[in-house]
Amino acid sequence: MKVHGRCNLACRYCYLYEGPDHTWQDRPAGASAEVLERTAHRIAEHAHAHGLTGLSLVLHGGEPLLAGAETLARFTGLVRDRVTAGCTVHPVVQTNATLLTGERAATLARHGIRIGISLDGGLPAHNARRLDRAGRPSWPAAARGARLVADRFPEAYAGILTVVDPALDPLETYESLLALRPPALDLLLPHGNWSAPPPYLDGTGTPYGDWLCAVFDRWWGAGRRETRVRLFEECLALLLGLPAATESLGLAPFDAVVVETDGSIEQVDSLKSAYEGAARTGLDVFRHSFDEALRHPGVAARQAGAAALAARCRACPLLTVCGGGQYAHRYRAGDGFAHPSVYCTDLQRFIRHVAKRLADGATAPRASAPAVPGEGRAP
Repeated sequence: MKVHGRCNLACRYCYLYEGPDHTWQDRPAGASAEVLERTAHRIAEHAHAHGLTGLSLVLHGGEPLLAGAETLARFTGLVRDRVTAGCTVHPVVQTNATLLTGERAATLARHGIRIGISLDGGLPAHNARRLDRAGRPSWPAAARGARLVADRFPEAYAGILTVVDPALDPLETYESLLALRPPALDLLLPHGNWSAPPPYLDGTGTPYGDWLCAVFDRWWGAGRRETRVRLFEECLALLLGLPAATESLGLAPFDAVVVETDGSIEQVDSLKSAYEGAARTGLDVFRHSFDEALRHPGVAARQAGAAALAARCRACPLLTVCGGGQYAHRYRAGDGFAHPSVYCTDLQRFIRHVAKRLADGATAPRASAPAVPGEGRAP
């Protein structure tokens, strides 16, 4: 749910506000009470129709705290009140942490809303490209927010989302994030595609795969699980033939849609890194159900599994683990998404490395509580 469509930061690499899609400019800054009310109705309608026992409610932006912590709490309450008994709502807010105060964090925690934080690393130098609208560093405020949650509201701490940057030392980055005591880390590859490649991909190496392998070895070799790293755990699960649900790996059907601030139902924001209007469905919560969104051709393509992949992917021995990579990363202008990921060689490097460590019989991290659905979603 896009509770607010603007951001108080102006990150230099932001695919949403600096990328090819500008549809955010034509939408209201914040979701109205009417949009929130109707969205809660549609969520409950869908949960009832499918007999859901749980659902993930991701409160997103922009920067969702621009809508106010009380607004987030009221909307979460609306959804909980509307769904049928026996359906548990798992809410999480994904924030840049700069607007977190003790009062706001307490409000979120009191209403059972977990707090996910987006940071590039745990040191000021790691966040040099995350600036506010006046060009000032966001790190001091973000660090205060992250430490506030870790110190005072650990039960509400969902974890940290970090976009991989090969220019940063992988071990220093990982260790610096551990110092913020996150219960989980989500390591995401920056959005790019064959027509707009991500930085550092020049066809001569595997900079992202190498970075992930270095962090994996540090995580795997710790002797205990210092934090959950979803990408690593999902890769291990898939290698062992177990089910896993992530956009980045595997063939599981995609299971999320976005409601924009005007009530439009869209596909996920990552598609907006491909081209203008890539996430558009033409549907909205006032006239359409989420079942209608499921039948939309763009959503159906995300649920077709191996059948939707390029022939090269279907023939690859890593198919069931890689799954073709993140959908948006397969795009080529004029030729759609039926391509391997632009990160294909990096993903192969990472998956084969994890498979070797697993086969070598290295000691696995200690088991801990299962993940809460929806935590650590990308902003």
